[in-house]
Amino acid sequence: MARAATTSDVFNAIAEPQRREILVLLRRGERPVTEVAQELGLTQPGASKHLRVLREVGLVRGRRAGRQRLYDLDARGLRPVHEWAGGFEQFWNESFDRLDAYVQDLELARKEEE
Repeated sequence: MARAATTSDVFNAIAEPQRREILVLLRRGERPVTEVAQELGLTQPGASKHLRVLREVGLVRGRRAGRQRLYDLDARGLRPVHEWAGGFEQFWNESFDRLDAYVQDLELARKEEE
């Protein structure tokens, strides 16, 4: 089965580590593309390409401010990722509950041996 196009799938878009770094940077507020590039050690064209992908999947918004283009995080686009990852929360909670019960059983057995 072919992979979904990066520009149409949030999961593929955030699979790229530099795009995740951009999202973390934009959590702190709106930034021009030149600042994104500088802070992350990217070329301006490279940063623009990543920002375009993130914009196309709905993770960032872009607006013109004079001669600059400013980008801002739109975390609503992460909803599918949050919902998918949240499905594992019950699994991990149950695993930790079992581990906690096991540790308590070990402690009880150790106290009984004393």
